[in-house]
Amino acid sequence: MFNKIIKRGQRKGSKSDNNIDYGASGNRSSGSVSTSNVVVNHASRGGLTAGGGGVGGGGSAVVVAADPGTIEVLPLFKDVPVGERQNLFLRKVQVCCFLFEFTDTMKMAREKEIKRQSLSELVDFVQSGSVKISEGNQEEMVRMISLNIFRCFPPAPHENTGSENVEPEEDEPYFEASWPHLQLVYELLLRYVVSTDTDTKVAKRYIDHSFVFKLLDLFDSEDPRERDYLKTILHRIYGKFMVHRPFIRKGINNIFYRFIYETQRHNGIGELLEILGSIINGFALPMKEEHKLFLIRALIPLHKPKPVGLYHQQLAYCITQFVEKDCKLADTVIRGLLKYWPVTNCQKEVLFLGELEEVLEATQAGEFQRCMVRLFKRIANCLNSSHFQVSERALFLWNNEHIVGLIAQNRSVILPIIFEALEKNIRSHWNQTVNGLTVNVRKVFSEMDIELFEECQRKFAEKEAKAEDLEEQRESKWQRLVAAAERGV
Repeated sequence: MFNKIIKRGQRKGSKSDNNIDYGASGNRSSGSVSTSNVVVNHASRGGLTAGGGGVGGGGSAVVVAADPGTIEVLPLFKDVPVGERQNLFLRKVQVCCFLFEFTDTMKMAREKEIKRQSLSELVDFVQSGSVKISEGNQEEMVRMISLNIFRCFPPAPHENTGSENVEPEEDEPYFEASWPHLQLVYELLLRYVVSTDTDTKVAKRYIDHSFVFKLLDLFDSEDPRERDYLKTILHRIYGKFMVHRPFIRKGINNIFYRFIYETQRHNGIGELLEILGSIINGFALPMKEEHKLFLIRALIPLHKPKPVGLYHQQLAYCITQFVEKDCKLADTVIRGLLKYWPVTNCQKEVLFLGELEEVLEATQAGEFQRCMVRLFKRIANCLNSSHFQVSERALFLWNNEHIVGLIAQNRSVILPIIFEALEKNIRSHWNQTVNGLTVNVRKVFSEMDIELFEECQRKFAEKEAKAEDLEEQRESKWQRLVAAAERGV
């Protein structure tokens, strides 16, 4: 279900504030990494260096080079004997530890190109599997990857202006200037994780909980290309490193909690939900209580934030996966949708109705009966919505054979709830398409059970007659009051 990792065009990435809690497992480290030509000092905070940050995961890096011109062009792997390739691999990794400033594309152009070529050769070397990488070189490679990808993000527009009213979807697109290097670093990490030569028992020493924790933080990147790589890499880590699975689920859970209850700003919610879609699909039955709590406490409340439209497609897929896995969860999901049902946002209401149809399609009769009264009271309100798309989308539910079957089995309860809404639409809704669809639904009920339909029609006529009598009595009282006032009584 993943898109292509490299996207040709530029798509807009939404801005978000970057409030990251590093906790005990993600403390930023201090220290230095020395190579033959480069010394990199890591600080807890500092200026941004495009293309990388501190190894500690979020801190910036101050790069010092005695003489940048001493970065030499190293030979190709194919040009050296097999026995010398491990040493050449390490030297190329050391070259790639050097971080560059990309605000000026012409500055240190030669050194940037040497690093880019070195990264490209490392990717090809790992992908080819011609020589198994030594454990020491694996450690140095992961350290180099950490140095490049773990960094501070630039402040979001609302952080610069102090305004909290900036909508995420209205933010200016942002693309990482150092992407020519970052892309290759991510590609190297991906090739390392998926390689059949990578021994998980060895690799988990370097791809540890701290590394995964900081990888999760990077999902708040504004560059969609980076988030696509992160999505693929994290999914592969989840599949290959069994030991990290509970930790990854918990980490995603915490990101969702912060997004829902604190910031309501995060760029990577959609990508994280795409990963979860595959994870949920692989859940064993009977489903663990932990997974059900995740549905109730994190996934269903994700309907609450205002920017739900940005990730609703992925969210609806995850929710439907749960119901398809365990049909007994349908009642819980539907009640959750009704709890967070939008009152004034018609576009969100249309999204909710679409998701509701997908959930109902996987719902069995027993679970449907538990929630149908509350559900169809809400649907009746949607039928009478003055926004024609909401009313139209609600009427489309009757195009689904499974839903019509559930309604037919419980028509004695459902028809009295929505009959008045149908009659009001036919008589007074301004949109002709809605009028036509309502007539069709009304016809379905009349053909389904003519006696019940006529009974509802009779009760509706009686209710209207009583309403008219009450209106006449009110008008009569008002006229008497007016007459008394004119007489000066």
